[in-house]
Amino acid sequence: MSEVESVAEFRAFPKTWGAEFTAAGEVRFRLWAPGQDEVVLRLNGDDTPMSRTDDGWFELLATGVSPGAEYNYVLADGLVVPDPASRGQKKDVSGPSLVIDPTSYAWKDTGWQCRPWEETVVYELHIGTFTQEGTFQSAIEKLPYLAELGITMIELLPLAHFAGHHGWGYDGVLLYAPHAAYGAPEDFKAFVDAAHAHGISVVLDIVLNHFGPDGNYLPLLAPPSFHPEKRTPWGAAIAYDVDAMRSYIADAPLYWLEEFHLDGLRFDAIDQIEDMSEKHVLIEIAERIRAEITDRPIHLTTEDARNVTFLHERGEDGSVPLYDAEWNDDFHNAAHALATGESHAYYQDFATEPARLVARILAEGFAYQGEVSPQTGEERGVPSAGQPPVAFVDFIQNHDQVGNRALGERLIDLAGPEKTKVLLATLLLSPHIPLLFMGEEYGETNPFLFFTDFHGELAKAVREGRRKEFEGHSGHEGETVPDPNAKSTFENSKLGWDKIDSAENKAWLDFTRKLLALRREKIVPMLASAGGNIGEVLETGDGYFAVAWTFPEGKLSMAVNLSDKPRKLEEQQSEVIFAYPDTSTDLAPNAIVVSLAPAGDAA
Repeated sequence: MSEVESVAEFRAFPKTWGAEFTAAGEVRFRLWAPGQDEVVLRLNGDDTPMSRTDDGWFELLATGVSPGAEYNYVLADGLVVPDPASRGQKKDVSGPSLVIDPTSYAWKDTGWQCRPWEETVVYELHIGTFTQEGTFQSAIEKLPYLAELGITMIELLPLAHFAGHHGWGYDGVLLYAPHAAYGAPEDFKAFVDAAHAHGISVVLDIVLNHFGPDGNYLPLLAPPSFHPEKRTPWGAAIAYDVDAMRSYIADAPLYWLEEFHLDGLRFDAIDQIEDMSEKHVLIEIAERIRAEITDRPIHLTTEDARNVTFLHERGEDGSVPLYDAEWNDDFHNAAHALATGESHAYYQDFATEPARLVARILAEGFAYQGEVSPQTGEERGVPSAGQPPVAFVDFIQNHDQVGNRALGERLIDLAGPEKTKVLLATLLLSPHIPLLFMGEEYGETNPFLFFTDFHGELAKAVREGRRKEFEGHSGHEGETVPDPNAKSTFENSKLGWDKIDSAENKAWLDFTRKLLALRREKIVPMLASAGGNIGEVLETGDGYFAVAWTFPEGKLSMAVNLSDKPRKLEEQQSEVIFAYPDTSTDLAPNAIVVSLAPAGDAA
């Protein structure tokens, strides 16, 4: 078998940038650095000048190179920097990069085909806080538990290497290197391999809208990589219309999918990806993925504050040309306002008639479909009723919505267990795609805080900025905000797995398990054929709503009461498949009833 055939079999991705094996022991090093006149490759301690092209590419073909070899780039002023396209780091973002042979891992998942999208139950987890050890290997030990629970997809917070030991991952600077504190690239492959063996898909949250503030050497190496006159909330905007930078960005999703056998990606904050090219980089990425990976389904989701649908339209045959679904913040925000009564910040948009908004979201997709946002005073969103319900990923908790609170409280502490259970049932028994945040399934009360591992002036700026952000928030004044850089902030965010043996948490876990089994048995079989315009709002009131969806196979109905008064239930003409708490004629406060009528009786 030739080297090329071997690489193809193992699905190594040929990156435009970085260190690539071209033959056994032979590695091509390639760096785009138009901001530099000279670059030296330091390989295992030996320095060799690289050749430069007129358009700023530096290249060197080295022989006698073994996997695991350490290398850096040395600039003319003596500064030593890592490879921006490193496949792995020895330890941190500014230290040596490692030559990685992507074909060395012996995959066992050769028959894996990914779960169909309609079966998806997402479990979002952060590797560093999911277990006490915070590694890929320790996370493998929890996979049987997740499989037995009924989880079909794990979504990992970003892994692209970021500065420091711990952080959320959204400040990554090396887009191709798994964060070394979690384990080696082979350890991540082993995690994916093990998840597939348990019937669980794995997707990765990927950040293509900015680079972190520490360890990003691209402004020095390649100033044209950024548009300094344009800004994102996190710094200068990336120049997606510059060819070399575009390839660096657009290759990264294919790389993660190919080399790590991932089943999909979640694209973070795409409303901050401003690209004036003839074809938007996000459309190019999706089209490339659909064209180049044809041996298995790939599931792509987006996070976008604009409430748009043009990236998620279906083909005439129901196929997905671009992206499968959108993270639906509207559902969380409206449900949160309904359960807690909070109205600060973005909850302003959902504080008035939250029950009506939850019902509209469940029936049609978005709450805001062109209406004016009270918070911004601007129109937001487009009509969304024509989208199938599986085009929306809903959640009542996630890393953002918990972690971006000053004290990182979970919903169970804010709304109480009864309201939280009703919303959990609403989430898991609606035809939208549900997402659980790690620990939610057993009623975790440990916070998930905002944590970083910065030092010096950057640490001070992050600490002070975080406190200023919450000034004036009732109960969350600046002095109470935990220091993001304190190690205790990170440690306190880890799951408390010891709780799972308590009677209370066992009961909560059984509740979640029952809901997921019911979803799998009664709801999932209807979703593959579900199109748009199938939802309807039946009734809304103060803290109460009823909604229904009509499928070819039958009619699913849901009535939810989060008010403090009982509601009279209409006489049921269909089978009640779930009721909490058990109810007869009245829908008690903090209660939900879900019913299903066969197709012949759905009218």
